[in-house]
Amino acid sequence: MTYKTLLVHLDTSNRVQARLEIALRFARRFEAHLTGLFATFMPDPRGFHAMAGSASWFETQRKHHEEQRGATERIFRAELQRAGVKGEWIAVSQSAEPSVVAHCRYADLVILGQDDPDDPQTYIADRFPESVVMASGRPVLMLPYAGHHEAVGSRVLVAWNGTRESARALFDAMPLLAGAQRVTVVRINTPGSGAPVRAPGTDVTATLARHGVNASYTEIRNDIDETSGDALLSFAAGEGYDLVVMGAYGHARWKERVLGGVTRTIVDSATVPVLMSH
Repeated sequence: MTYKTLLVHLDTSNRVQARLEIALRFARRFEAHLTGLFATFMPDPRGFHAMAGSASWFETQRKHHEEQRGATERIFRAELQRAGVKGEWIAVSQSAEPSVVAHCRYADLVILGQDDPDDPQTYIADRFPESVVMASGRPVLMLPYAGHHEAVGSRVLVAWNGTRESARALFDAMPLLAGAQRVTVVRINTPGSGAPVRAPGTDVTATLARHGVNASYTEIRNDIDETSGDALLSFAAGEGYDLVVMGAYGHARWKERVLGGVTRTIVDSATVPVLMSH
């Protein structure tokens, strides 16, 4: 079990170079093909042409966008060659979010960045990272906008509650877990989490052991669902983990898919890289 096709989302944000470097390290490690997918926010041109005097402004922005795309493509191709990694460049313009989701479905692992409220260039669409997680059907590695993350996947914290989502994330992360120096499975005790099967952690750690992963098990006790995400992040930061693996949970509200409290907290507040699957 390994990753043979990686996809990294590229834009014009401040952290794009750091994201690309991590993607290249993963591509070398797994001998994987790396797709660089360039997608940024572009407003609908019809709205600008409808307003007097705005068409020229939109055209200026469009040309600037094309220049940025060209510069990013040159950097991507040069970095591929320097790293000795095989890959391809794809650029999308209009309807960025559905286009990104569609391309993600051909990847074993998707790498993207967290929304940064202080960097408008990270904005693609409302709640973009969670939309990719919930709609793509692929595991997504979200990199925080703050901090430096030289090593990702050497010390891994796996959030586990026995659900479909947590099982999906566990096995989607198996290539990383197999090479990790330290793996800890964590169960967060919250109302409605359900009783564990047999002794806590027995089944999941035994399964990991059959894959050659020596994992330990611990529990975080918390009684309020809305703060469980904060508890998980605090534990990860305090114990020095460089990756959190977790299932992404959502529920339907009318025609909109809304994230659960823990997942929303992680997406918004993560300070360590997070691999999520839905």
